[in-house]
Amino acid sequence: QAQLVESGGGLVQAGGSLRLSCAVSGPIFTNSRMGWFRQAPGQERQFVATITWSAGVTYYGDSVKGRFTISRDNVKNTVYLQMNSLKAEDTAVYFCAADPIGGGYYGSSASYITWGQGTQVTVSS
Repeated sequence: QAQLVESGGGLVQAGGSLRLSCAVSGPIFTNSRMGWFRQAPGQERQFVATITWSAGVTYYGDSVKGRFTISRDNVKNTVYLQMNSLKAEDTAVYFCAADPIGGGYYGSSASYITWGQGTQVTVSS
């Protein structure tokens, strides 16, 4: 089973940018799908973005489309989330997640088996 370690969170002003990284160790299967989710205090975990490991097909949550970009480096076994034009409502703990099978709905946290520990992103207005 893969292990995931996120990094890159921090405090940024509204309108600024951050890049999150998710280092993946362990087996990565051809049909794997990697996702980013976020959770703000008192709220449910929300889908942010996903990417298929082999083909690099991406999907985004409506609230981040046009501002966030997910990518992966197959050599470094790392997934990135570039976040631009950040807003106060983007403040949350961001989690990296892995779906080794690539089945199920990409936007559901239940489809992902392995999770990182999370990294805090705080956007000041």
